[in-house]
Amino acid sequence: MLWSDGRLVEGGTLPFAMADRGLLLGDGVFDTALGVQGRVAFEAAHVDRLTAAAAALGFVVDRAPIIEAMRALAGTVPLAAIRTTLTRGPGPRGLAPPPEPAPLLFGSAAPARAALFFAPLRLTFTSIARNDTSPTARLKTLGYLDAVLAARDAQAQGFDEALFLNTKGRVACAGTGNLFAVSEGTLVTPPLEDGVLPGIVRAEILSKIAPDLGLAVEERPLLPADLEAAEAVFVTNSLRLLAPVSALGARAYDSAGHPALQRLCAAVRAAVAEACGIEAEALDP
Repeated sequence: MLWSDGRLVEGGTLPFAMADRGLLLGDGVFDTALGVQGRVAFEAAHVDRLTAAAAALGFVVDRAPIIEAMRALAGTVPLAAIRTTLTRGPGPRGLAPPPEPAPLLFGSAAPARAALFFAPLRLTFTSIARNDTSPTARLKTLGYLDAVLAARDAQAQGFDEALFLNTKGRVACAGTGNLFAVSEGTLVTPPLEDGVLPGIVRAEILSKIAPDLGLAVEERPLLPADLEAAEAVFVTNSLRLLAPVSALGARAYDSAGHPALQRLCAAVRAAVAEACGIEAEALDP
């Protein structure tokens, strides 16, 4: 199901200007959110991040149409993977942005899979470096080829996801999520300046969930050796929620069995249920 120009559209095709800078230059941003029974989990945070990302690229968009699109798409299936896309719109040939952008907003929804919630992941390092010197490393932009190529290589080696280091050799993120390590009872995650997207579930854990559980949290650089020594490792994103890492290359973990992760999984489930006004059992596979 698609959303465009204030309405839902059946099928998978929309008219698209061939001069749109999102198509030609990757000049745009997107957001991925979870819809449950017609509600968008952590809706305000998703809208805030998307509008802030557009502003960082230099074009301003209204919140109201984004909210309208997300809510309309959330109501199309009981459990929805919602993608909302903003481009700068059409422009003349060349790199310079048009002086008066006409942003394009469209969205899509597909059935999300409850089986992905809290399911374990096997990770491997990719040789592609996350460019922490680029401001786009902290935005969900349309240019995702590094992640596409890293995912292809990881899957060819029998892993689920790729893990990126930045240009300084520090841990940045997984291809589609933020990374946390449990070290001496503390949750540690790389800081944004290491080339990290400010993930929605990441922020919920750092600001609300972990403190409510009495778990210490810290944003600081992580090296591969820190992950080797970690008690547990996990990845967060809006469609997996929290994924315990069972392996990083040859290093195996019992992340799913770690007491801190078990408490976190239950708390994340409860937070999503509260945000969507549902019972937590509705998130069961």
